[in-house]
Amino acid sequence: MKKREGSGRWGDLGIRNTIYLYFTVSALSAMILIGISLYGRLSGQMTATILEENQGMITMVNRSVDSYLRTIMKLSDSLYYGVVKNADVTSDVRSDVMNREMTILYDNNKDTVLNIALLSREGELLQAVPAARLKSDLDVTQEDWFQETLERTDNVHFTIPHVQYIFDNSENQYRWVITVSRAVEITRGTSTEQGVLLLDVGYGSLQQLLDNITLGNQGYLYMIGSGGELIYHPQMQLIESGIVQENLESASAYRDGAYRETYLGGKREITVKSVGYTGWRIVGVTPEHGITLNMIKTNLFLIFILAFFLFVLIIINSFISSRITTPIQELEKSVNALEAGELDTKVYEGGSYEIRHLGRSIRSMAKQIRVLMDDIVAEHESKRKSEFDTLQSQINPHFLYNTLDIIVWMIENEQKAEAVKVVTALARFFRISLSKGRSIIPVKDELEHVRNYLMIQQMRFKNKFTYEIEADPETLEMASLKLMLQPLVENAIYHGMEFMDGDGEILVRVETEESGLCFTIQDNGLGMTQEQAESLLTSTTPHVSSKRGSGIGVKNVNERIRLYFGETYGLEIESEPDEGTTIRIHLPAVPYSEILEKEKKEKEQKIEKEQKAERPENSAHTGNVRNTSNIGNTGNIRNTVDAGKEKDV
Repeated sequence: MKKREGSGRWGDLGIRNTIYLYFTVSALSAMILIGISLYGRLSGQMTATILEENQGMITMVNRSVDSYLRTIMKLSDSLYYGVVKNADVTSDVRSDVMNREMTILYDNNKDTVLNIALLSREGELLQAVPAARLKSDLDVTQEDWFQETLERTDNVHFTIPHVQYIFDNSENQYRWVITVSRAVEITRGTSTEQGVLLLDVGYGSLQQLLDNITLGNQGYLYMIGSGGELIYHPQMQLIESGIVQENLESASAYRDGAYRETYLGGKREITVKSVGYTGWRIVGVTPEHGITLNMIKTNLFLIFILAFFLFVLIIINSFISSRITTPIQELEKSVNALEAGELDTKVYEGGSYEIRHLGRSIRSMAKQIRVLMDDIVAEHESKRKSEFDTLQSQINPHFLYNTLDIIVWMIENEQKAEAVKVVTALARFFRISLSKGRSIIPVKDELEHVRNYLMIQQMRFKNKFTYEIEADPETLEMASLKLMLQPLVENAIYHGMEFMDGDGEILVRVETEESGLCFTIQDNGLGMTQEQAESLLTSTTPHVSSKRGSGIGVKNVNERIRLYFGETYGLEIESEPDEGTTIRIHLPAVPYSEILEKEKKEKEQKIEKEQKAERPENSAHTGNVRNTSNIGNTGNIRNTVDAGKEKDV
């Protein structure tokens, strides 16, 4: 077979997709080149910018801490030069004045300062605010900070954070503090001596300055003393407990500036800044993966911008390609609709001259196809209706002749009332058999039809059998196939009971089940093997009652049910020799009113279609429009059955 011209990887794309492809590849290539260029520039600038921002942040924190410490030092100066230096500790009056002034300064700074104390060179507590006393087992003169303060009298000394431990009954006992101390001159009468002025500053006030400070993404800062002692860290407790580690040894050796180090397998940028007076150092740590993450975010933003511009280009591409390909696509939709069987669809005839000409040709072809299909469908419908009419007319004339003989015999024997019953039953029997040509009738009519038949046969066989008909009330208005029960009851009489010694019994029952309706025809006749029963539904030779029966076989009834309602419905036969036979018919539960409503709508559609066909523009085809789904003529109600299933569920 010759390969179709233009087929293959590119030929199957179509005009619009080809335009899309070329435009998109061109735009995407340009965007990739721009993105690579921008990435190369931004990646270097991003690292420098992050480090610069971190240095700025550390400088700002350094100023805040320096300002905080200077405030503490000013408070210490105020205590010394304004209070202690002018007081005489040997004078009760001056001691009271000193205590009162210390209390005032304490109250004004109690959010920051926890304890104020004045100690002699021998470690005697001269004043304390709030009131406290030294622990009895503690020799304060042996403390490192005390000795260092007396040795270096020109400085204010700051300890690392520790738990307050020198006072026994202080309000702020066991709180974390930073002890600020300085050497002072204490006046005792006419002489002076050295002493120590102590301020316990709450660690929390310093911690508040440093908490929630982050350096870029995942960066942090901490503070160490001049000897590498840890003063602050966001994970202070974890470090002290040994769970988390920090590179304090290397940090204590760094001078102010920026460094890069590898610690615990990870690279990171280090920025060091000294706090002026104390010798403390603020250390900023920025993990390299944090910088990388920031770069990823920036790259994602860059990708978003590029994608936005690419999207705009695709919109423009779509507009241009649509102007070119829309007429072809519209015509393709019309062709697809015709391919799906919608022969009445309006064929698109817009666009250029070539597209309009092609559309008119396709429309003409569709009209011819519709005419041919309508003719085929009409012929098929006529054939099916003829087959059913022939089947329906096969009710054996012997039944009619025998019934008329019974009527004549009853009249001759002056059994006029019985004769009237038989005549009435016969009339009803044939009236329902006709049913205005309908193939679907209500369940109550089908039961009435078989009741009339059984009554006539009962009189004919001189009450050789009895019958009983039962039906759930809700089943009476459901739809049933016409002439469905009578052939089965006829088989029960002729095959099941004709050669019985005793009286026969026939039960006809209609009830609802989960999947729809269930008709049961049960007799106590001679029965048959299960293999014989199943062969009635599969045998290629129709099983008829006898020459005296209707000629409508069990298999024929089963096929009619499946034809009308679908393959899931039909007959089910159970039988045993000398035990009788039970036939169950399974139908969908469809209200008969829905069938009538559907017939009405289809009739209206048929009339409307015929009227449309009579218009001048369609006059050439007026005789070919037919309704292909008239239930009254064809009996095909599978769509209705499906709706009935859904409703029943």
